[in-house]
Amino acid sequence: MSKGLSWRAGLILAFVLFSAIFLTPTLMPQLPSWWPSLLPKDKIHLGLDLQGGTHLVMEVETQRAVEGSLDLIATDLEDSLTSQNIHYKRIARIGGDRVGLTLYDRASADEVQKLLKKKYPDLELIPPYDEGGYINIQLRMDEKEMQSRKDRAVSQALETIRNRIDQFGVSEPVIQREGINDIVVQLPGIKDPKRAIELIGKTARLEFKLVDENVSPSAATIPDDDEILTEKRTDPTTGAVSETPLVLKKKTLITGDLLTDAQVRIDSQYNQPYVAIEFNSTGSRLFDQITAANVGKRFAIVLDNTIYSAPVIRERISGGSAQISGSFTEKEASDLAIVLRAGSLPAPVKIIQNETVGPSLGQDSIHKGLMAGLVGVILVVVFMGIYYKMSGIVANFGMVLNVVYLMGALAALGATLTLPGIAAIVLLIGMSVDSNVLIFERIREEMRLGKTPKAAVDAGYDKAFLTIMDAHVTTLITAAVLFQFGTGPVKGFAVSLSLGVIINLFTSLMGTRVVFDFVLSRFNVKRLSI
Repeated sequence: MSKGLSWRAGLILAFVLFSAIFLTPTLMPQLPSWWPSLLPKDKIHLGLDLQGGTHLVMEVETQRAVEGSLDLIATDLEDSLTSQNIHYKRIARIGGDRVGLTLYDRASADEVQKLLKKKYPDLELIPPYDEGGYINIQLRMDEKEMQSRKDRAVSQALETIRNRIDQFGVSEPVIQREGINDIVVQLPGIKDPKRAIELIGKTARLEFKLVDENVSPSAATIPDDDEILTEKRTDPTTGAVSETPLVLKKKTLITGDLLTDAQVRIDSQYNQPYVAIEFNSTGSRLFDQITAANVGKRFAIVLDNTIYSAPVIRERISGGSAQISGSFTEKEASDLAIVLRAGSLPAPVKIIQNETVGPSLGQDSIHKGLMAGLVGVILVVVFMGIYYKMSGIVANFGMVLNVVYLMGALAALGATLTLPGIAAIVLLIGMSVDSNVLIFERIREEMRLGKTPKAAVDAGYDKAFLTIMDAHVTTLITAAVLFQFGTGPVKGFAVSLSLGVIINLFTSLMGTRVVFDFVLSRFNVKRLSI
């Protein structure tokens, strides 16, 4: 065997070995105890359409994330100006793209401008102007910065949802971004889809706001910087739910973004669960400053626009610890701790598509898909064996290599096999044979010209190379477009198709060629069986 033939045969065998190793966890229900510590243990995941589950498309309301960022900037500016003894009348978000500061004099405005330029260089500073005897300064977020924050909000929402699903215990989920503001979530084989949907879609936007004691909820009008929210309480003995309206300051002083931990605890006095939370260093500092400056006032803990509690600040609270108490069941407290611990969503999300696939449909899909693939393989094998004789057997060998390599690649990459993915595999069986048909017809032409079998094989592969390459490159481009712009099932088709096209180039141009070269180098072949 020549040196060139040896390394090509060795490469083919190495790929077969690697494919077998990666496919073993999928094919063997019980792995040996030593296997996971030394060898790959991940198996090919079955998609939603094959094992049932829930498919969600969620839209992130990114503008709310921008507004939340501006509210935090306003709170931070209040602390900064207070610490530097700069007096101001009002600091608040204006609309959806700016923060406004109202100052008493021009000297203060000059100091504030220097602070804003240093602290927020990415925001546009609108020069001071006089209005009603006060000096007004505005800090504006331009379109580029707003889009950047919206993009980060979607990315953060994606990671937050992934963390929640991981803690909920769903195996093999598919969570990916789609388009500009949408996130696709697929939960195969989930047992409690309703609870999962509630947990995933829960905004869990935790906010701390001051109660405005000077305004009655029953007042005909309330100030523009106030809002009315409801505090819900459940009587632990009767289960009766009461709702108490409270007037809160609109401005959020602290948000759940500053949390590092959330755990369920049991109140020893009332034997009721509550959620203990811990702030990061920034949150601890803000919580310390806010509680110190508002002793004697009520501080509302708001989750998704519902007041969970509004205790009076008795004293300055240092250390960065607080608790969220309410009329929780243990499951409600556990779910709340999960969403807070995994991170609050940076903006509300709404479910715009919700589909549930039953597992019986999945089993039916698997059966029909496998049957279609099996029938396709049998027909191709029989046709190639009859029409191309022994060379057809070589083509069938290349087709088997194709399938083994493709399944091994799917397992190695942790890809998800969907019903369209099975369709792509069946299509690739045809593509594999088609490449060999092109080569065989070229070989036949060369043999009609009187060339020897070896010369005919060499010329056949060489002349078919460009045609095969062109066909595969155009198919690969199509698969890339499908993957980029398609939804879940289409992406599954595109993944299988892309891998298959690359693998088919290898098996058709090298895999079958090795067989011909081996036979022609070892035996005195006078005429090819083609």
